[in-house]
Amino acid sequence: MADRGAARAAKAKDAAKRTLIALFVMGAALTAVLGFGVARSDATWAPRLGLDLQGGTQFILEPVVEGGQRVSSQQLDQARDIIVQRIDAQGTSGAEVTTLGGENIVVAMAGRPTEAQRQAITSASQMQFRPVLATAPGTTEPAPGSTGSSSGSATSGSGSSSSSTSGSTTRSNPSASNASPTSASRDEARTAPAGSAATTSTTPSGSGSSSGSASSTPSSGGSASGSASSTPSATGEPTAPAQGGWTPSAKPDGPTDPNNISTGLYREFTELDCAQRSDERPATDPKKAITACSEDGATKYVLGPQMVAGADIKDASAGYQTTQQGQVTNTVEIQLTFGGDGVQRYAQVSRDLLALPSLSQASPINPPGSYNALATVYDGTVLVAPGFNEAIPNGTASITGNFTIEEARALAQSLKFGALPITFETNQAVTISPTLGSEQLRYGIIAGLIGLLLVIVYSVAQYRALALVTIGSMVVAFAFTYLFIALLAWGYNFRLDMAGVTGLIIAIGVTADSFIVYFERVRDELREGRNLRAAVEAGWARAKRTILVADGVNFIAAIVLYVLASSGVRGFAFTLGLTTAIDLAVFWLFTHPLLTLLARRTFFASGHPWSGFEVESLHNAGVRYKGRGQFDVPEERKPARPGVTSDGGAVV
Repeated sequence: MADRGAARAAKAKDAAKRTLIALFVMGAALTAVLGFGVARSDATWAPRLGLDLQGGTQFILEPVVEGGQRVSSQQLDQARDIIVQRIDAQGTSGAEVTTLGGENIVVAMAGRPTEAQRQAITSASQMQFRPVLATAPGTTEPAPGSTGSSSGSATSGSGSSSSSTSGSTTRSNPSASNASPTSASRDEARTAPAGSAATTSTTPSGSGSSSGSASSTPSSGGSASGSASSTPSATGEPTAPAQGGWTPSAKPDGPTDPNNISTGLYREFTELDCAQRSDERPATDPKKAITACSEDGATKYVLGPQMVAGADIKDASAGYQTTQQGQVTNTVEIQLTFGGDGVQRYAQVSRDLLALPSLSQASPINPPGSYNALATVYDGTVLVAPGFNEAIPNGTASITGNFTIEEARALAQSLKFGALPITFETNQAVTISPTLGSEQLRYGIIAGLIGLLLVIVYSVAQYRALALVTIGSMVVAFAFTYLFIALLAWGYNFRLDMAGVTGLIIAIGVTADSFIVYFERVRDELREGRNLRAAVEAGWARAKRTILVADGVNFIAAIVLYVLASSGVRGFAFTLGLTTAIDLAVFWLFTHPLLTLLARRTFFASGHPWSGFEVESLHNAGVRYKGRGQFDVPEERKPARPGVTSDGGAVV
């Protein structure tokens, strides 16, 4: 039995050493990561301060409504909520977005906003879904090594009969041979009902007829003629239209009718050079056809009038596609969900586009004509333009293509937060001063130091040498909190405001509460007659449950505050939740292992009066309060039962 006890003691000692080493290795790794960020990126050793402590930049956004109409309060509130989502998605903490006089939106951000954050504010505009009527290379100058011609594939519908939602919808855009990989991946995107496996079947070229000057069959029975003609080549591929203009033959019958392309619009399309386009946002009247470029400028488009509004988007997310059997594949997909009336509108659009002819081969210039592709247009830029294989009746679609996961996530974010009911212009951008300033921060730090000093004084008075464990635990908790805040400032632009500083000060009490509970549980076990090693393990088993419950309540409170409260209180909630999680980690990985090792030191195990574990005095302690009105009396002081002496002997 003695050998077994010694083996357990040695095992516990080794485990405590390994845990402490792992903790310090973790701290060194975090420090190294932050040091790398300081040396190679824009990270700093000091935390970034919030708007109230540092000041920042204020933007005043003026709404621009089509036709000179006046913006409604409902539109302004909706726009404000979407801008808040965009800013939060950029990792900015403590930004304030408010309305001014029921006419403008005011955005205040800490420090100097990055280009991505500025773009998230100033590019607030409508997102639209438009049919693709024509495509061409985005630049008039071929890239080096380009042959001057290329062919792209478009897929036709191939419905599946196994399930009403298991079919797929595919959209494809022809692109030039000099298109970049990014453009190609988005031009080959496919849209399918979420959860289905997209299928692609290539049809022979020439499926669409060409007569007069129109290269493809107009939708809704419309016809087109003009001087721009296209004739099949010897290989069956349509060739570029001859020099000249384009004249619609009739009034357009629906958004997909090529007659939406006016003579002036076609001239604008042929002269458009995406490499030379200005940063000014083009007109995006939802009732008119427009020209647009892809994000990388490799492809230019003629797009019909809007078929679905971006405001109908309910959610968008990116990830890896899962098969019907639940297996995760390597295919990156964007899951798009429409809400409200958008479900029926999107379903009808998918059915209408499936009825159009789908081109299987396309020349570098696709003459005016419809095919089953629906472009997502944001600020006059085509984000993605996939085609359909099957109708999507439930408003939940899956877009797949040669995306990388980073590209898909960026696109999903644009889709999710891109639907604004109105457009904005930056009316004013000024630098603002901090509302509290360094003086309030200094007072907050002084308050925290006073609280820390009081905790240390109490710990020394109550626990003697055990105060070293208290001080060590708080130092480790502070170091990890500081590292995490600095890393979050670098990676997610986390800003520490005054409310956050308050949360850090409260963390001192949270950490102090943990070691007090632990030490008192150990003392209780010593009063029961256990030696120090056994008391530490038994006290740990009792204390960890109490601390888990207490910290769990704090963590739940932090989550509720963060989700439901405004921006000022969210800083407090975030730091409270962060420090609570760190307190648990320090308690498990530092406080308990350190006390396990100290219990094996003679100074503590012998019950030295200054050790904090006066074994003899605790053994001889008087009545001990157990809680709920109950008291624990040492065995030698309990009154003997009738007929039994206090030492257990029988009365003769």
